[in-house]
Amino acid sequence: VLHSADISYVKWDMNRSISDWYTQTLPADRQGEMPHRYVLGLYALLERLTAAFPEVLFEGCSGGGGRFDAGMLYYCPQIWCSDDTDARERTKIQYGTSFFYPVSAVGSHVSTVPNHQTGRITPFETRAVTAMAGSFGYELDLNLLSDAEKQAVTEQIQQFKAYGPLIHNGRYYRLTNPMTDAEAIWAFAAQDGSEILVQGMIFHAEANTLRHQVKLRGLCAEKQYRLDGTEQVYTGAALMAGGVLLPKAWGDYTPVSMHFTEV
Repeated sequence: VLHSADISYVKWDMNRSISDWYTQTLPADRQGEMPHRYVLGLYALLERLTAAFPEVLFEGCSGGGGRFDAGMLYYCPQIWCSDDTDARERTKIQYGTSFFYPVSAVGSHVSTVPNHQTGRITPFETRAVTAMAGSFGYELDLNLLSDAEKQAVTEQIQQFKAYGPLIHNGRYYRLTNPMTDAEAIWAFAAQDGSEILVQGMIFHAEANTLRHQVKLRGLCAEKQYRLDGTEQVYTGAALMAGGVLLPKAWGDYTPVSMHFTEV
């Protein structure tokens, strides 16, 4: 199949975990070797495939077979993080994953609402912002989108192409803890401190409440930074010590996306 066409991407699903395992090739006292031998066999197969098709991106899958180990990243540098694509849930999933794996390895998509696993409805932009903290893509029927949503898709893809190098090559900072805080905010800062992209979501809107703020990281204290689309200029010291105000939450799951560039 791989020889038959110009194929550049393969999604390798692992939707069946190994259960009731047994092999006729080993005696009873060596049955415990079977799961380990399976993994070695899988590595051997992927070694042959990646050697024969070095230009193909093989995406692994964390579900079922649990194929999100560090060894698997050698063959599958991108791994589907979870079938749970709910944007709210994903802030927790991707937060935890980030402690062990780079953002570039996380398969993450914008899916339809109500979400197929939680029934939750989140704004289109919020789903996009969350998916950008990974590989970014869409898993929905584009034919069912409104004209406004199709325009949003165009703009979101343009945004990701512009921010992609920063997201995948910059320093990743967890600015809040989505397990305990009222919002999930993270940032990608350039290695040289020349720019920073702050993204995330505010979980719930509240009446008559103060706007929250987060302290940024990874900037140069003495440099000045402008918030894109405004004339607001801050020093790196101010952004890191005093923080930046998040937008006012309007409805649940308000998206956050702010890009600061060095003046």
